[in-house]
Amino acid sequence: MTQPLKAVVFDWAGTMIDFGSRAPVVALCRAFAAEGMTIEEGEARADMGMAKRDHIRALLAQPRVAAAWAAQHGAAPAEADGDRIFAAIEPMMREAARDCADLIPGAAEVAIWLQAAGVPVGSCTGYTRAMMADIVPRAAEQGYRPDLLVCAGETAMGRPSPLMLWKNLVEFGAWPAEACVKVDDAPVGIAEGRAAGVWTIGVAASGNGVGLSAAALAALPEEERAARIAASGGALRAAGAHLVIDTVADLPEALRRLELTVPGAA
Repeated sequence: MTQPLKAVVFDWAGTMIDFGSRAPVVALCRAFAAEGMTIEEGEARADMGMAKRDHIRALLAQPRVAAAWAAQHGAAPAEADGDRIFAAIEPMMREAARDCADLIPGAAEVAIWLQAAGVPVGSCTGYTRAMMADIVPRAAEQGYRPDLLVCAGETAMGRPSPLMLWKNLVEFGAWPAEACVKVDDAPVGIAEGRAAGVWTIGVAASGNGVGLSAAALAALPEEERAARIAASGGALRAAGAHLVIDTVADLPEALRRLELTVPGAA
């Protein structure tokens, strides 16, 4: 049975902006370098989508990183070390995010299509409000103006808890949950959606799972490109995604497959 779509909540980096979700990796690598530590891109990406303080905590708990930290600093990483890195990373993240704030093709068009049909467009992110300060107006200049933004630190817990997503739905008065959708490029964001009881749609090509700019992805040999997108999609399905698409531009067809109607849409 079809049912009317009540709300869509989008992630930001890798889903609507920043093809390849590159800004967090740049900032994390810089922040750890300032501590005399080198972290690999794969290590930085392992827990992408979490609130950045939680992300740093998870990074410091990775066995190789923890061992390297102990060798560099003479002691295992402590909570105070994570607090110090988090305090330092905010301006780095803001700068990196500002430099990677181009919308993913189709993002503005899809959001405008939903809003014109009367479907609220929400958003939530692992970035703090300060980290989003330059992104929000830059996105608006490109045509993306979500109806609500919930940032890391504005609920009691971040992802994979459903609280940021629920905050969007509560503000919209959108229910039942099974008439709402979360769109995200990271497994932790898919877990958030499943915990909230909404439909979850994973974004495989533009997000953290592939981790390449649009140009770099297009430059890959066809087989390698397909394999990387497939691996990213597999991780999203393993996290519980009901459907996986390449980019947000494919969302209208995904909604039809889920039998969610957009009544006022042209």
